Amino acid sequence: MSKYLDLSIKEIHELLVKKEITPLDLVDEALKRIEENKDLNAFITINDKVREEAKNLGEVDPNNLFFGIPIAVKDNIITKDLKTTCASHILDNFIPIYDATVVTRIKENKMLIIGKANMDEFAMGSTSETSYFGAPLNPHDKKRTAGGSSGGSASAVSSSLVPLALGSDTGGSIRQPASYTGIVGMKPTYGRISRYGLVAFASSLDQIGPMTRTVYENASLLNILVGEDEKDLTSVKKNKEDFTRLIGKSIKGIKIALPKFFISDIVDKEISNRIKDVINYLEQNGAVVDIVDMKYLDTAVNLYQIIAMAEASSNLARFDGVRYGFRAKDVDSVDEMYGKTRGEGFGDEVKRRIMVGSYILSGENAKVYYDKALKVRDDITKEFNRIFKDYDLIIGPTTTRIAPLIGTSADDPHKAFMDDVLVIPVNMAGLPGLSVPVGKNSNNMPIGLHIIGKAFDEATIYKLASFLEEVF
Repeated sequence: MSKYLDLSIKEIHELLVKKEITPLDLVDEALKRIEENKDLNAFITINDKVREEAKNLGEVDPNNLFFGIPIAVKDNIITKDLKTTCASHILDNFIPIYDATVVTRIKENKMLIIGKANMDEFAMGSTSETSYFGAPLNPHDKKRTAGGSSGGSASAVSSSLVPLALGSDTGGSIRQPASYTGIVGMKPTYGRISRYGLVAFASSLDQIGPMTRTVYENASLLNILVGEDEKDLTSVKKNKEDFTRLIGKSIKGIKIALPKFFISDIVDKEISNRIKDVINYLEQNGAVVDIVDMKYLDTAVNLYQIIAMAEASSNLARFDGVRYGFRAKDVDSVDEMYGKTRGEGFGDEVKRRIMVGSYILSGENAKVYYDKALKVRDDITKEFNRIFKDYDLIIGPTTTRIAPLIGTSADDPHKAFMDDVLVIPVNMAGLPGLSVPVGKNSNNMPIGLHIIGKAFDEATIYKLASFLEEVF
């Protein structure tokens, strides 16, 4: 069987330019791999028009690295004429009539959407076990979760079903599954990529980002996803830049902060030890790494619960059975139709978050909880800015433990939130953060290093990540 999808994007591109293979060869190989690895449950919907789209791509563009490359898209990103479910019963028959901005950009670059990747329902969860379609599995150990909420995207890239995927990150949902499955996942600066067509969970936190096998491929994919979009007023106008430009450059003299909280006893010993190995290596190569005190990091999970759930309860009010998606049968009134539709359509975790969010926003509670949380969130942002006055980057482990076994987090929502304790502060401050694999533990499970940069300084993150990738 062909093994084109195991090659780097650059190598695949060269084969396409030389006409040794066609986009259809890549699509057929991806479809075959998905079929042979069905037990991973990485996809919810396969694009049944993708072979036809591959045939109609036209002449290979030698200047377009992504021409004809198959990609997976997380199932909360709207795709025209291709079912978009958010892994929920309430949308399990929803076929959108437009494309998300990122999907338009993918199509403009002649990439081929192979299908929609599995995820936590409405991106609510950290193991993808809340999916109505069952959890995607971790290719490194199928008894373990692939993380969440972008678990299907991580599983698909990690097992080379596709070389690239899009995920979304509200409180670690790209970086945590990337760490669990041993791939590269970037949450860009808030506003860097348009959120138009991303089904909203928590609008002030959500951000789309690339999930890939290598740092170079991640930076290259980010190049084509970014840009201002008049359909998303939070998207930022920035001059065009090449995020790969610092890859391969010396890291001598780079100043890196390691907050004490990130290596405290909440982190598994083997992960802490691996991070220490990374730090030793960085110092041997001329980087300066200082352990620093950083306030508010331990409050981030509580803030996230308040802000994200409040925004979710507001955003999910639109799923009422009236305009699209699932509608409950046998009802006698509009009120009963709303109640039954939402009761039958949403899973337990989503209902829990909607209920808590509605409580947070009701009456005086909005002042007591939501407004206060926004103030502390502002303090976290200021704290990051304080550290970044003296340092170029902040590092730490991406997760406190390796990928947990399926079924071990479901009964304890608080424990599931704590899986994201190291990554949530980045969403609070709107900063860019990337998880890069830095080896494995004694069970042969991947460990990720989390690199946090200044706002809009993704290029420096990629510089450090690519330096470590070559060694670890």
